[in-house]
This record gives sequence, C-alpha cells and structure tokens, in this order.
Amino acid sequence: MERIELYSANVCPYAHRTRLVLLEKGIDFDSIAIDLNNKPAGFAEVSPYLKVPALKYKSDRVWESAVINEYLEEVFPDPPLMPADPGKRALARIWIDFANTKFTVSFYKLLLAQDPQEQQHWREEFLSQLRFAETEGIGKLSADEGPYWLGSSVSLIDLTFYPWFERWPVLTYYRNVEFPEECVRLKQWWVAMESRPSANAIRNSTGFYLKDYEKYANGTADSISAREMRQV
Repeated sequence: MERIELYSANVCPYAHRTRLVLLEKGIDFDSIAIDLNNKPAGFAEVSPYLKVPALKYKSDRVWESAVINEYLEEVFPDPPLMPADPGKRALARIWIDFANTKFTVSFYKLLLAQDPQEQQHWREEFLSQLRFAETEGIGKLSADEGPYWLGSSVSLIDLTFYPWFERWPVLTYYRNVEFPEECVRLKQWWVAMESRPSANAIRNSTGFYLKDYEKYANGTADSISAREMRQV
C-alpha cells in the first residue's frame, strides 16, 4: 500500500495542523523535512507556492493545509473529523475560514507590528476575535456537550486552531498578551487539546517557539508567510 508523503517543517503551524490530522486518523506517513530557508531543488514540483505543508499520495499532489486536511477526510473517512450533517459541515468550514482569514492574520499582524499604536490596534483586534470565537463559535456549537468545538469529538476545527495556541507564549513574551479571563470555553478547550496524544506527540517547547518567532517580533522575518502577512 502506498504511503503518504508529507512535506513539512517543524516550525510551521500550518504543517502542524496536517500532522495532527494524520495522527488523529492513525494514518501512516513519511515526513519529509523541508528547510524553509534553504528549500531543495524540485520542491516547486510538489508545492508550487513553495510552502509547507504539501502532500503526495498515489497520483495526487495537494498543497494548502485546509485543503489537504479536507482531502485526508475524504480519502480516509474514519475516524470522521467533520460532521455528516451538511449544515453542521458548513458551519465547520465557516470557522476554519475564520481561522485562516481572521484569527491567524491578526496573530501575525500583531507579532510583526513594530509601531506601538499598530501593535495596540492588532492586540485589540486579536482579543476581539477570541471573544467572538468564544460566544459565537465554540460556545454555541459545542452546546456544553463536550470540550471540543463540536462537542465530545475532536474535529478539523479544533486541529485548525490548536497550533497557534501552542504558540501563545510567543504573544505573551513579545507582545504582552494574556488570555482573556472571559473566554472560559476556549480555555477548557485549550486544556483538552493539550492533553490529546496527537498534540503531545509533536509538541515543541516554549523556548523553541520564542527562538523561532524572534525575527517576526523584531521585524526582520523574511519568510514567504511573513511577506504575505505584511501585504494583507
């Protein structure tokens, strides 16, 4: 049986998402580490955007983490990480889109901002999005039926958001951001996610993240993601 090839990097939260999905589904895969500062020749043939994650399976080549994760859900449907009901599935996609277009953007904008006023703007924006996710997201979707976004079972929503919460110490250390006390459900969710075997299997230390994000915080990051976020 052919094995999945996942092109990944330990520092990348987007690749982190896909590794979590693979682990949650119990899928065997070969992880190919990519040095994002020195990409190998021919990498564009796998990932035209020159970013990770990228995936090869049989004749398929897939890139972009949210797309890869839904691809894995379709090809390997058990255990399911998306609801069967079309309406609930649509809501899951809405919150995955929120993570991609709102939450992660404000995370990086806050970290990349060098001007104090700009930092304050993005701090308020980021915290506002957390409160919105608390009241309109997990607070409604889970209906107190379990610790995860959709209740008692982990889903793609959880795995989409979690990598940035593992990186939260970066915001506390470099931008003095504390987790809002009123986001009680999100805090419970965070604790539940940290205890999952998949998260424990690939967790990095706080020191690892502080070192990795130092260039973002001091404005010298020149990665593709950093350049894209500056233009958003």
